[in-house]
Amino acid sequence: MLIRLPNASRCLPSEITPEPVYLSRRRFMAAAAAGVAGSALPGLARARDAASPYDVPAPDDQPAWFTDKLPQAQWKAVDVRGEAITPFQDATHYNNFYEFGPDKGDPADHASAMPTEPWSVVIEGAVAKPGTYSLEDLVQPHRLEERIYRLRCVEAWSMVIPWLGFPLGKLIERAEPTAGAKYVAFQTAQLPEAMPALRSRFSLIDWPYREGLRMDEAMHPLTLMAVGMYGRVLEPQNGAPLRLVVPWKYGFKSIKSIVRISLVEQQPYTTWQDLAPQEYGFYANVNPQVDHPRWSQARERRLPTNLFSTNVRDTLMFNGYADEVASLYQGMDLRRYY
Repeated sequence: MLIRLPNASRCLPSEITPEPVYLSRRRFMAAAAAGVAGSALPGLARARDAASPYDVPAPDDQPAWFTDKLPQAQWKAVDVRGEAITPFQDATHYNNFYEFGPDKGDPADHASAMPTEPWSVVIEGAVAKPGTYSLEDLVQPHRLEERIYRLRCVEAWSMVIPWLGFPLGKLIERAEPTAGAKYVAFQTAQLPEAMPALRSRFSLIDWPYREGLRMDEAMHPLTLMAVGMYGRVLEPQNGAPLRLVVPWKYGFKSIKSIVRISLVEQQPYTTWQDLAPQEYGFYANVNPQVDHPRWSQARERRLPTNLFSTNVRDTLMFNGYADEVASLYQGMDLRRYY
């Protein structure tokens, strides 16, 4: 049974984010990497009957566990109150995936070497049904849903991306969490042979990449486990074959290429909070009122952008999903729990 959620707020145009805002974090990242479900989810409109509503040719070798589910997928067309979907080329060639390098083009250049089949995920910790599960087994019980979400990076750029996946909460329910499950921790694959930054002697990151959510955040209907985008299977540079998408948080919370999910009692270790806690907090909620120590978060660049079309707008509280998620943080000081 699907849950109906209210429409998300619309984005408004504003001024351009200065180029130094982006470049300052890029220099830091280069050194560091060296290497719910709803019949009317926010940002979604009328249903589509086609196998895919996007004119983006799919590769010939898409896995059967994915293609077999496409005919029953719940498709929705884009109608985010005037917000256009980011072109596929931009969404797949302007990425942060530091295992493949610090530059935006590095993931697209190098991630194709990462093997994504077969793929398995360990589910462990405070659950009644721990185990190592194949990706096919994880996806099989779920109908794929299209979720067109805003994606807001902490670097002050943003996109609108149509993901295909299923609610993380449904997966957690299948694992039967016990009373000790207060948080959910995630871990990215660690594949030095395919990920150049993992072989670097100068990396400041403690690999593998780790992230985490509070249990109520993980169970929220908007929190998605994505296996596809633009009507086709996920690209390696976008986190294939399984990634998290938490649309009201900065993009670094949406961990890619997941191999381990742990339900734990204590707040888990997360990579960026460990590396720079004064800059990247555990919650990482999009908040235009709380600036990054080195730049403002009040505005964002919506990609694509160029010299003649800067496409800049005001940043929305919780990335425009405040009506759906603000209650999760009632009574919290969001400047302290940033």
